[in-house]
Amino acid sequence: MNSGHVQGGKTQVSPVVDEVSNSSASSSEMLDMDLGPAPYQEVQPHWFFCRRADDNASWLPFSREDSDKLQNACDTGEKKEEVVVAVDGERYDVHVKERRRYAVYWEQAPTEVRRCTWFYKGNKDARFMPYPEDISQSLEEAYMITVTLDEWKRKLEFPTGETVIFHNPKLIMQYKRIGLQDEWASSPSEQTRPRTVKRGVDNISVEIPDGEPEKVDHLVFMVHGIGPACDLRLRSIIQGVNDFRSASLSLLASHYKQAQQDGQIGRVEFLPVNWHSSLHGDATGVDEDIQRITLPSISKLRHFTNDTLLDLFFYNSPTYCQTIVDTVASEINRLHALFHQRHPEFKGAVSVVGHSLGSLILFDLLTNQRTDSEPREEGPSDEPSHLSCDTLEQTLSSLGLQQYLDTLQAENLDLESLALCQDSDLKDLGIPLGPRKKILNYAKRNCLPEDCKTGAVHLAAGRQVPPQVNSDLHGNRSLGLTVQQTQFHSAQSITSAVDYEYFDVGIGQVSIEYPQLAFHPQTFFAFGSPIGMFLTVRGLKRVDPNYTFPTCKSFYNIYHPFDPVAYRIEPMIVSDVDLEPMLIPHHKGRKRMHLELKDLKNNVWGSLRTAWQAFSKPQVAALPPVEEGETTVERNLQETQAVCDEAESSGSAEETQQTEIKVGMLNGGRRIDYVLQEKPIESFNEYLFAIQSHLCYWGSEDTALLLLKEIYDKLGVAFEQPQQ
Repeated sequence: MNSGHVQGGKTQVSPVVDEVSNSSASSSEMLDMDLGPAPYQEVQPHWFFCRRADDNASWLPFSREDSDKLQNACDTGEKKEEVVVAVDGERYDVHVKERRRYAVYWEQAPTEVRRCTWFYKGNKDARFMPYPEDISQSLEEAYMITVTLDEWKRKLEFPTGETVIFHNPKLIMQYKRIGLQDEWASSPSEQTRPRTVKRGVDNISVEIPDGEPEKVDHLVFMVHGIGPACDLRLRSIIQGVNDFRSASLSLLASHYKQAQQDGQIGRVEFLPVNWHSSLHGDATGVDEDIQRITLPSISKLRHFTNDTLLDLFFYNSPTYCQTIVDTVASEINRLHALFHQRHPEFKGAVSVVGHSLGSLILFDLLTNQRTDSEPREEGPSDEPSHLSCDTLEQTLSSLGLQQYLDTLQAENLDLESLALCQDSDLKDLGIPLGPRKKILNYAKRNCLPEDCKTGAVHLAAGRQVPPQVNSDLHGNRSLGLTVQQTQFHSAQSITSAVDYEYFDVGIGQVSIEYPQLAFHPQTFFAFGSPIGMFLTVRGLKRVDPNYTFPTCKSFYNIYHPFDPVAYRIEPMIVSDVDLEPMLIPHHKGRKRMHLELKDLKNNVWGSLRTAWQAFSKPQVAALPPVEEGETTVERNLQETQAVCDEAESSGSAEETQQTEIKVGMLNGGRRIDYVLQEKPIESFNEYLFAIQSHLCYWGSEDTALLLLKEIYDKLGVAFEQPQQ
């Protein structure tokens, strides 16, 4: 007979339980000697939510502030009515009675929520898992009886056959019954190992997140690039933006600590903008069309190509480019309206971030925004437009350029004739660059006849001529084609090539209808952006230094030095000066160690080279007399030091001059290109980390700190460098 059987009609306990309980009791009785009977105190609950990934479920705690709000709603809410509590910076809503958490701003399956008091963990479990609420309640009732009566070794059996034994307040274990131990463990050695049971969240090792400030100082929309994933772990744009938001909250606590303590600042909200699902959804049917023509071989590689790289070609197609741009603009406007609905007290500014192809989408979108003073375009009309000098006067007044009315009227120019003028024509009249750009932009968009708009043959950036232009030997321009040939060429280009429109600013874009945003962005941040490359491919060699986005006055081009997709912008604006990009400081306030060593090595070699040149100078015929007490070596050393000082002064002057150079008005005259510092391990092999470098921005603290500096500098909040 097994020793686990108890005679006299008492409850029969499995041998495994007796064996563990006896061995545990011998060690726990020593603890009982020091533990006196303590009065029972009700356990404090904490709320958790479930996150599922790859068929694995993990339970994560809410912040203490959110948990307290949920508990108060649970205690005070009516039993029949549903109570909704906003959590996680009001990005999620928890339906307390339903025990479900719903996303507010994006599509996501609802997740389970629990009021947790008791937890368990096996030997191989990474973290404690919460019991279901009904089991936790049974455990708490059994624990209350055990503590009140001071009767330990009490057992609690579950309907599944599992048993929990309360050895003492510090040792509570859960055991499996023998019949189920094969399912519980994979090896015989694990079959006798019980689970550890803990009461209350304070007795388990779990990191409870800090709550987010309620006040939102700034709103940022983040647009993703090609494909549905944002990093090598194939995570979605939502998870990438969550990482960036967490990094910004951590940096606010460390670099704006005093401002937070004084209540001067709150936080920055980051929201993801997803356009990939709309492009590849059932509405367009493009995935089915591509799948029908895809070869069956190397299916995984072809699926990856269809799902990611083809987005570049879709964007250069007028049909699908319209879908992408409409989706991005409508999604940003929807999120903007929803955010104001949930935060009616918000009075801050809004910025936009684009990663990879997302930055190009935002660039084209911002290029085609209209200012409040610029009239909206009217639809085509069959009636001829009657333009007069009064119309010209009204237009110039609306543009704030009424001082040029007499100049234009002296040449008998009205809006219709202005639409046919070139930039050089107005330049000859003595009109400055900025005003003539505004005048031509308005005239071409609103006063040029429809046949001239659609029938023009597109040439180099910024130039358009009618298709039926002839020439002679006296220097007049000509296409060298007959009318029939020109019309055939124009019709053929519609189907064989993408139709580009070259605006007066010289930036070629796909000829589509660009929607308008519901706000004026304060700053546009581009991460790992191919904007420079696309502008060059479109035929643009140079960006006008005076050009700015119509509704956005700040622009930053941020990239990793090994990013294979990133390109610079500044050389297209300032082509006559070789400017190094601005180095983004490390968030700890210094250069990375390997970069400092590289600079030190360059400085040492430079000093030695300068010193050698000084020592190897040819001797001068007439030397000045050597003062008393001064040797030739000392004089040489003084000359060397003078040369070094001169080199350093010239270097510092050159650096100062470089920072003072204005690189156009895209960023208000400030620098545009900013480069991250590579990590030490990345410097060993640039090619090995090339792909990772294009995806590093979502978790980059250096990038997040640059955004926070730009945002809070405009709010007049001082930046603090934490002490190391």
